[in-house]
Amino acid sequence: MQHFFRKYPHWTLALLAIAAVTFYWFAMAQDRYVSRATVVLESPQVASPDINFASLLGAGGGGSHDLLLLREYLLSVDMLKRVEEELDFRGHYSQNGDIFARLRNPEAPIEDLHKYFLRRVDVEMDEYAGVLNIRVEAFTPEFAHQFVSLLLQAGEDHMNSMGHRLAQEQVRFLKGQVENLKDRFDETRAELLSFQNEHGLVSPTSTVESLNQVVATLEGELARLQAQRNALSSFQSEQSSEMRRVQSEITALREQIEKQRDRLAQTAGNSLNSISAEYQTLELQAQFAQKTYSSALAALENTRLEAARQLKQVSVLQSPLLPEYPTEPRRLYNSSVFALITIFLTFIFGMMLMIIKDHRD
Repeated sequence: MQHFFRKYPHWTLALLAIAAVTFYWFAMAQDRYVSRATVVLESPQVASPDINFASLLGAGGGGSHDLLLLREYLLSVDMLKRVEEELDFRGHYSQNGDIFARLRNPEAPIEDLHKYFLRRVDVEMDEYAGVLNIRVEAFTPEFAHQFVSLLLQAGEDHMNSMGHRLAQEQVRFLKGQVENLKDRFDETRAELLSFQNEHGLVSPTSTVESLNQVVATLEGELARLQAQRNALSSFQSEQSSEMRRVQSEITALREQIEKQRDRLAQTAGNSLNSISAEYQTLELQAQFAQKTYSSALAALENTRLEAARQLKQVSVLQSPLLPEYPTEPRRLYNSSVFALITIFLTFIFGMMLMIIKDHRD
């Protein structure tokens, strides 16, 4: 045996390394308790009007996107700071554990502390099932359970705060727009009422249509009288009483038609056609302001409903486990894997030495 060790010192080192590592795992490594939880993000189902405001509010992310955001937060430095504040992360991991597993420096900077945090916390996303699997290692079952429970609560608070901030910004913006549009709507409506009062017309457009009908009626009556005059002229003189009566009626109708046409259109002054055109412009402005204001009110209500939708509830599929026995470290597994790798590398090293020796000979 001594001859073998002298002849193959690399095997001696390999066996010593395997023995040392095995001794560490079975004699020195301290037990670690693992708490697990499985969660999924859900949003409340809130009925909303059948209105599409996607272009105004923007499209929200899907479930996978929200789960990724939650995972990144659970593994972030901010999450570490909250755990340190509420559970004394430094104290637990620096006062427990063996020399290799514990937090060696209780006053470690935040960068080193975060690296250690990532060694004890694992958050995996199952894309097929759409869930997050949370796993935490600690040196006491109570601390591991409290750690996972805090992660769940902090994750839900964070997702809700993100949704609230976005919704509040949208609601604040739309409230400002609604106020501006309401002022504009009131202004256009006041201008329209003032115009109606100034000209004493409720609807100049309807008045113009009525006058057109009156003129058309008068022209029809004028044509009838002209036909009657032509018929009388065939057997009566121009000085007859009947001819004079018809002629006077024709003259009166022509004057009335001319008067009504002057009301509709004049070269100068406030004719009804110009008043009607100005009224239509004011009316269109008022209708546009009303529709815009109505759309803004609907968008504001829709945004309030979206705010409720953006609340994220962390639904627990598997509640945080209170471990009853330690599952880490896996002593036999770790020792066996190290031994196999060491033997394999040592064998390769021995083959290299033999090849080098053969070349020298």
